[in-house]
Amino acid sequence: MRIAIASGKGGTGKTFLAVNLALKAAETQTTLLMDLDVEEPNGGIFIQGDDAEIHKVTRAIPAWDAGACNLCGKCISWCKFNALIKLGEMILVMQPLCHSCYACSELCPMQALPMEQLSLGEIRHLKLGKLDFTESKLDVGLEQSSPLIEKTLHFADERFADKELQILDSPPGTACAMVSAVKTVDYVILISEPTPFGLFDLNLAVETVRQLGLPFSVVINRDGIGNNDIYDYLEKEGIQLLARIPNQRKIAEMYSHGEIIYQQVPEVDEALEQILSKIRSLS
Repeated sequence: MRIAIASGKGGTGKTFLAVNLALKAAETQTTLLMDLDVEEPNGGIFIQGDDAEIHKVTRAIPAWDAGACNLCGKCISWCKFNALIKLGEMILVMQPLCHSCYACSELCPMQALPMEQLSLGEIRHLKLGKLDFTESKLDVGLEQSSPLIEKTLHFADERFADKELQILDSPPGTACAMVSAVKTVDYVILISEPTPFGLFDLNLAVETVRQLGLPFSVVINRDGIGNNDIYDYLEKEGIQLLARIPNQRKIAEMYSHGEIIYQQVPEVDEALEQILSKIRSLS
């Protein structure tokens, strides 16, 4: 069972929920937690385990061979991402735009665009009891997070297919990175907050997972602030409200110190039990 924790915006509590849910689940079953917010992963602040393994991840980028190229320009017309430009007597490869599709390299009649491996980022893995934790980090300056997310999911398929539960801490928002993270899951848990901003971005997230055809439900964090508009929305749309996590200063203070919440706050432990009960019913 692969579950994604997602939301339409940052700061709603994805990592808070993913970390605490994974640790509680790991008390009784083998669990994998993947932090797929590859631009700013922070799950490692809360998960401290055995010595970490570091796996370097690369991506394939064409390298122009001036000696072999006849400057026919066909590669430029083939590239759908505008990653190749002809400037006078040279072909310029725009590495940030390249999607590693291999079209230019495979189709070039002169074989003037051989692919080379460049660093994309790294995957950090550590183990804590029945919990395996992976954290992916994109190299500084790179703009495409989806390739690293997809490679991390492939890494999980190869290494952790035997885990009873996989929990994905997805990137914020509803753009390509979020879609790359959730498209392989069995179920999505959307976490939001009862504020106008929370409702607006939850609506975007709901539209996204519906377009992907994924089953989902909602968890409300910081219950007690804002207004009731988000609850009216859930009722109108027929969306299951899975659990509510109360707005407590104690929770915010503990979280800011990197502490695990559910072990010390009964309301959070109860909410996690409701979520795990739903997950068990899907198995």
